[in-house]
Amino acid sequence: MIKISITRGVVLAAALFTVAPTIASAKTWGASHPRREQVNDRLANQNRRIRNEVKEGDLTRGQARQLHAEDRTIRQEERDYAKLDHGHISKAEKRALNQQENHVSRQIGQ
Repeated sequence: MIKISITRGVVLAAALFTVAPTIASAKTWGASHPRREQVNDRLANQNRRIRNEVKEGDLTRGQARQLHAEDRTIRQEERDYAKLDHGHISKAEKRALNQQENHVSRQIGQ
């Protein structure tokens, strides 16, 4: 009985060591998908712009809070799209996210 348990444990451990790197690389690949990177780079840039506008006095903290909330909603939508398609977002999804980002962008520095 003990030999069977040890053998099963060794087989299970070997299987996990084989699958774990594959799962890790799939997550890395999905997060660095070009369309996702483009959307997330824009969000990061808008975050910097919002902070700079607050520092310069062109936006109030309340306005900044609202813009950040809109960006968080866009980021969550991007993550939801990617979750549905193994780390990808489609061209149409990217286009929709960019339109939303354009709306937020126009509000920064008015």
